[in-house]
Amino acid sequence: MPVNRAAIFQLTLLLLIVPIQYIITQWKPVSDTERSHNLQNLMVKISSWKNKVLSIKTWKQCYENALKYVTGSFEKYAYPDIDEDDTDLGESPAVEVLRYKDKTGHFAASTEPRSPRSRKVKYRIGQVIRHKTWGYRGVIVGWDERAKAPEDWIKQMHGIHKLDQPFYVLLTDARDYAAAMVYIPESDCEILSIHTEIVHPEVQDYFEKFDGTRYLARPWLKQIYPHDQ
Repeated sequence: MPVNRAAIFQLTLLLLIVPIQYIITQWKPVSDTERSHNLQNLMVKISSWKNKVLSIKTWKQCYENALKYVTGSFEKYAYPDIDEDDTDLGESPAVEVLRYKDKTGHFAASTEPRSPRSRKVKYRIGQVIRHKTWGYRGVIVGWDERAKAPEDWIKQMHGIHKLDQPFYVLLTDARDYAAAMVYIPESDCEILSIHTEIVHPEVQDYFEKFDGTRYLARPWLKQIYPHDQ
C-alpha cells in the first residue's frame, strides 16, 4: 500500500512554517506594527502546529498508517486480482483462496498437509496471540516452518535475519486495527494471558467456534494441519 503522500506533504509544510516566517519577518523591511502583527500570526500557527503534533489523534493516525503499509504490502503479494471465474466456489471460500495462492505457496498458502508437525513450530492454528511490537491481536490460521515469501518482501518487512524461523498467518482483530491478514515471524508473537475472541469477518470461514481458550478449526483446515488440534 503506498505511503500517504498528502499527509507527508502537509506535515512538511507545517514544519517549514516557523523558519520561513521567521526569515521573512527578519528580511522584509516592515514597520513595528506589521512586525508585531506578523509575530502574533506566527505564535498562533506555532500553537496550532504544537497541538497537531502532540495530539493523540495524530499519533494514532500515524500508527494506523504504518500498519496499513505493512499489511497492505502483504496483501499486494498474497492477494493479486482474482476474477470470479478463477475459483469454482466449492467447499469453502477460504480454502479456494488458498488454492489460488498455492500457485506460489507463499504466505502459508500451500494446502499440503503439515504432517508430521515440525518441532520447531511453537504455536498452533486457533491460538490467539499478540504482536510484541505493534500490540494488535490475531488468531493463527496457518504457518510455515520457515518464511516462505518473496525475498524482496521479507527484506522490506522483516529483514533477512528473521528468515530461518516459523512464520504465521493471522486474522487481526478489527478492534486493534482494520480487519486484515498478516504474515509474521515467531519472534514477534506472544500468547495472550487473558483469552479473548477475535473480531474479524472471516473467522467463521476458518473455525467452527471459540471454546474459551482457542478456536476450533473447520474440517478443511484440520486436513492441512492435522496435528495442531
